[in-house]
Amino acid sequence: MKLIKILGGIVFGVALLVLALPTIVHKAGLHPEYNGEAVQLPAGKRALIIATNQAVLSAPGETTGDATGVMASEMTHPYYRFLDAGIRVDLASVKGGKIPVDPQTIGRLLKTPEDDRFLADPAFLAKVENSMGIDDVDFTQYDIIFMAGGFGAAYDLGYSPVLAEKVSEAYYASNGPVIGGVCHGVLGLINAKDRDGTPLIAGRRMTGVTDKQIKELGIIEITPQHPETELRKAGVIFESNTRFMDFLATLVVVDDEKRFVTGQNQNSGRETAHRMLELVASKSK
Repeated sequence: MKLIKILGGIVFGVALLVLALPTIVHKAGLHPEYNGEAVQLPAGKRALIIATNQAVLSAPGETTGDATGVMASEMTHPYYRFLDAGIRVDLASVKGGKIPVDPQTIGRLLKTPEDDRFLADPAFLAKVENSMGIDDVDFTQYDIIFMAGGFGAAYDLGYSPVLAEKVSEAYYASNGPVIGGVCHGVLGLINAKDRDGTPLIAGRRMTGVTDKQIKELGIIEITPQHPETELRKAGVIFESNTRFMDFLATLVVVDDEKRFVTGQNQNSGRETAHRMLELVASKSK
């Protein structure tokens, strides 16, 4: 009888730990709250969120692997920040069509309130199922260009010459947009060029997911591009925060020109989107 009571207590304790785990990791740093001063923009402002089409976490030379895609929060957090500020929000991807959502990121441990809102939002779900192809999108018509991350972005955002060209075009447009992204999404910036053919982001302070975090996640030998490495190659002054696990760290960097806003990882989406809204609001005054 005593052994049964002990085993029952262990099972109860494990069950409590499982139930409390999302709260524990949230308190440890995953998806921190960010409640900056409310921003409400005048009617007519537009934001474009760009995400991946890659649905498979395949190793070099392979075509099969675990399911991947955009990390849900890296798309949903900015989407609802922009939408709730009065902005029309469009979704695009390199090829157009379906944006795969990494199934792990809408599981119980990682899911956020914005993810739940997304899963119950027919309009948003429809945009994800049938995103616009970047070839057909005029980036200069937007006030914000935001690039979501997730492992899938390592396979296509940094390899698209069209995306690089359109980022450059948007940057040089009169009254051009605020441009940014989080985590692997910043790979969409690495091949954009200035008018002299130099990397557009060279010499700018920026961040993205660290090589340390990618190693800790066990994908350093799988994904073809790593943001910290690629940003440094492009001449960026790379900044980051670190924790005992970088999955629990966060940092948002606004470049000195106040044209680019980048977030370190999945924890940075809320603040990155908010800082972008603040810059658009300051231009609107």
